[in-house]
Formats: sequence, structure tokens, C-alpha cells
Amino acid sequence: MSVTSIKEFTFRDLATSESLSVRIPEVVDASYGLYVWPSAPVLAQYTWLHRHKVRGKSVLEIGAGTGLPGIVAAKCGARVTLSDSVALPQCRDRCRSSAEANGLSDVSVMGITWGFISPDLMDLPSLDLILASDCFYDTKDFEDVVMTLSCLLHQNPHAEVWCAYQVRSPSKTIELLLSKWKLRGEQVPLPDMTTVQCSVTSHAQQEVLLFALRLNTAAALEDALS
Repeated sequence: MSVTSIKEFTFRDLATSESLSVRIPEVVDASYGLYVWPSAPVLAQYTWLHRHKVRGKSVLEIGAGTGLPGIVAAKCGARVTLSDSVALPQCRDRCRSSAEANGLSDVSVMGITWGFISPDLMDLPSLDLILASDCFYDTKDFEDVVMTLSCLLHQNPHAEVWCAYQVRSPSKTIELLLSKWKLRGEQVPLPDMTTVQCSVTSHAQQEVLLFALRLNTAAALEDALS
């Protein structure tokens, strides 16, 4: 029988002495999206430290699992939708549990399957920011993830993606896929994780990369005109 535990994170901003606490229910000894992966606290801390950019904005987290970054965005005043695969209802249930554990009744949860352009995906309201934490895990999914992000950014050309993932192999790169799908990426400095109270060890900061992805508008325009 699966056992659920509560992991609590406290994020601090030393510049302002403000802090934010978040409770995340996890399924013990589970796999994939039922527990917090190493990149999620990094992206959540980055979101907290840049909360002025998310307050009042429309935010979607893809492959959310337990939804830690999205929950932080919601507690910072964003309008948040958490999403995970249509084929993984247990992950979407984790999203709902995380929202409930933090008293967030206005967080939406929906199914988005990477690589599949569904009516629900096309009917999403305007987005300002897309969060993606450890979505680049299995190489067979890389292009589906990038294609989904490309679709969302073509629908919302002024939006951007904040993407964090754990480096597992130097050969696993998305650079060519970004070019193919008319996206551009910029690596951004990692946030200070020493102020986060949770079970994140020092090696996580060394192995996690953080990127901002945007629509390559020049390439998209050229493609449209050709």
C-alpha cells in the first residue's frame, strides 16, 4: 500500500528577509511524478526570487507531478494551471493534493500529453509563463516536450519558459531540437539554494541547469513567409 508523506519547503529571500513555506504531499517509494525531483526546488526557488515577474500573471506548469514550482508561483499571486499527462491521472491527483495542502482552491489542473496537440491545449487562455521541471529525463520524450513548448509559445509569442533539469549525460542535449522548433534558449544563473530548507543537497545545485526559453521570432517569421 502506498504511503503519503508531507515534505515542507521554506524559501527565503535574503535581500528582503521574506520567506515562503510550501507543503507538498509525496507518495513514498513511488516513481516518476509522485515525489519531488531534484530540479523542482531549484525552479521553485528561482520563481520565488523572481516573484515580481509572476505576480498577477497566467502561469502553466507542464509535467508538473507534485507541482512544487507551480504551487510557489500560485502562492506568489499568479493564476496557475498545473498539468500532467492525460495517461497519468495519479500525477494529476498529486497536483490537486498539493494545491489543497496549500489552501489554493483556485489552482486549475488539466491533462496535457507532450507531443499531442489536443483541443484543451489549443483552448488554453493566454499565458505569460510556462514552468518545466525535469521534463527532459527520457531522451525519447525530448522532442515531444520541445514540440509542446513550441506550440504554447507560438500561441503566446510574448511568453517565456523557465526550465530546470538535472544533467544526467553530456550527450543529452536539446539544442538542435530548439532550433528545429523555432525556439531559443539562454542559460540563467542558479539561485542560491543554501537559503532553502528542504532535503536538497549541495550536489543538486551542481547538476541542475536552468534555462529561459523563448520563441525565436525571426526564425518563426521567416518560416511563415517561406
